[in-house]
Amino acid sequence: MASHTALITGSTAGLGAEFARQLASQGYAVVLVARSEERLNEQAEHLGKRYGTEAEVIVADLMTDDGVAAVQERLADDSNPVHVLVNNAGHGLGEPFIDSSLDAERGLVRLHVQTTMELTHTALRHMVARRGGRIINVASVAAFTPTGTYSAAKSWMLNFSKAMHQQHKHDGVLITAVCPGLVRTEFHERGGIEVTSSKRWMWLEPDDVVRQALTANAQGAAQCVPSVPYRALTTGLKFVPDRVVHWVSERGVGIPGQEGSEEESRTEGDKKASNHQRT
Repeated sequence: MASHTALITGSTAGLGAEFARQLASQGYAVVLVARSEERLNEQAEHLGKRYGTEAEVIVADLMTDDGVAAVQERLADDSNPVHVLVNNAGHGLGEPFIDSSLDAERGLVRLHVQTTMELTHTALRHMVARRGGRIINVASVAAFTPTGTYSAAKSWMLNFSKAMHQQHKHDGVLITAVCPGLVRTEFHERGGIEVTSSKRWMWLEPDDVVRQALTANAQGAAQCVPSVPYRALTTGLKFVPDRVVHWVSERGVGIPGQEGSEEESRTEGDKKASNHQRT
């Protein structure tokens, strides 16, 4: 029986699946959270066979109060504590703000901001009481760019994570925001997001992103920007006027504005209804 447990939201594809795989390979029992029961069960079976790990599944839509409550209940179970929380579930929107529906924009903020806050709040209370735990919030390089609701939500996530890191680093809880750039997952295709003119160096591999994120978190870093070029880019953005950032972003040349991390989107019919959660 594993001595430690990790809970990963948006676990069945993309970075979420990679977090689950690497944590299972390190000997963690895993709690897998997503909307698709079929994909969750397949993932749990695969991880159990490959790594001999225990794998629980929670079928939950994290854009709903009931879905979030189901995960909070598991995080609050001190008889079987969660030692690592990865807030990874999220999505992007493929349309400009003015063309997107208000429900779609609300859903994005609900998932990236409110859900992250609620799950972190529950996890933190129990981790601080136990004097130990780890939280990784999957943000984005977009957090450094003023390009729309997605980047604003990721900026909130980054600043929130840094604040919680500062407030609880002496309580034995390690909190890190990971800010990847373009990652080779199905994120963009499923979200209907076109990225053009991006250079080869801009595309990161999921295993490298997750490996760096887990290392940074274990070392107590508040922020992780995977890859040297992206670290240089985010540092340089501090000195670039917003109008230049907008000009570059509008031409799709590698500053992520609506693209990011996490996991699979809903069906095309669901997209038209503006619910794009990727879990």
